[in-house]
Amino acid sequence: QVQLVESGGGLVQAGGSLRLACAASGMIFSINTMRWYRQAPGKQRELVALISSATSTNYADSVKGRFTISRDNAKNTVYLQMNSLKPEDTAVYYCQTRLRGDDYWGQGTQVTVSS
Repeated sequence: QVQLVESGGGLVQAGGSLRLACAASGMIFSINTMRWYRQAPGKQRELVALISSATSTNYADSVKGRFTISRDNAKNTVYLQMNSLKPEDTAVYYCQTRLRGDDYWGQGTQVTVSS
């Protein structure tokens, strides 16, 4: 059974940094594209970043140059390094992957950026 568990969220002041982690189990981690999404109150869930099995990356325009996604296949973990955080980055952050057409999500981790 696929399980994704996020950690690393918290409260930080604007301009600060956080690193999120998502530990995966029940899957062959190294061959899967991993994604980070976020959902702010009253807004739709949006894709923040993704990293392919070949470590190609893609970012939402709103986070380019500030966030970095990476993966450690030995630890079955994907990371999201978030720098220069802004109040508008406040959201619940989720990691996600797709296996054989089914989407799997973690429980989410709250990131709050104070101004």
